[in-house]
Amino acid sequence: MFGPVKVPSLGKSVYYVSFIDDFSRNIWIYFLKKKSEVFDRFKEFKALVENQTEKKIKVLRTDNGGEFCSKEFEEFCKKCGIAQQKTTPYTPQQNGVTERMNKTLMERAKSMPSRARLGHEFWAEAVDTACYLVNRSPSSMLEDKTPQEVWTSKKPSLSHLRLFGCDAYVHVPKEK
Repeated sequence: MFGPVKVPSLGKSVYYVSFIDDFSRNIWIYFLKKKSEVFDRFKEFKALVENQTEKKIKVLRTDNGGEFCSKEFEEFCKKCGIAQQKTTPYTPQQNGVTERMNKTLMERAKSMPSRARLGHEFWAEAVDTACYLVNRSPSSMLEDKTPQEVWTSKKPSLSHLRLFGCDAYVHVPKEK
């Protein structure tokens, strides 16, 4: 969980929650207006990955944030057979993969809007883009494969990538 940010995004979000697959290191990002949305986003994430893989989430490692420790969240995990591993308070290093990834995403995202001469309200688009790029960047941890490649067993194409903030045009068909 990251936030709150000083300037709300274009979609009025001030937080984001990231979920990282421990094996592939693939990242999913969900933007939030309130911390209380985390539980709904987790259920959405769970449905997505379980449908994509036909496998069940077995373990969820989180900090001790209230958004992960609600009775409703804990009962849901118990009902679904998901073991919750909570870090010891004030020891973010116990969840080092997520902590480091959130820092990486924010470092990469901070430079994008300023380079493109866009306002701070584009932070969510920049974080989303940073996440997209990390998922498609080779990692020595994965023997120079990308998280997306390990997750899907397909090498991702990068031919569609453009500079963040570059001019873009929407094509509207004549019949519209």
